[in-house]
Amino acid sequence: MSWMILTFAGLFEIGWAVGLKYTAGFTRLLPSILTVISMAASVGLLGVALRALPLGTAYAVWTGIGTVGTAFCGILLFAEPASAARLGCMALIVAGIIGLKLLTPH
Repeated sequence: MSWMILTFAGLFEIGWAVGLKYTAGFTRLLPSILTVISMAASVGLLGVALRALPLGTAYAVWTGIGTVGTAFCGILLFAEPASAARLGCMALIVAGIIGLKLLTPH
């Protein structure tokens, strides 16, 4: 259950990172509200997951999900480059996330 909670925390991490782009420097009300809610949900769920998961593993997975997901959203939503090197680096992060999950006893 902790891994599922951590996954949702990572998804909210993506939500607030992408949401920042839509807030226009927190000058747009609705995107700003949704971004702040997503920030709170992300950190809150991370805190819940930390009850059962090791700090280093949980934090690395949380930021990894956020990093890869945000980069992927940048490609899809904002026409950021999708070079082979960039995608390869994202794949390495995913491999690290999977490795941490497999090596953690919870």
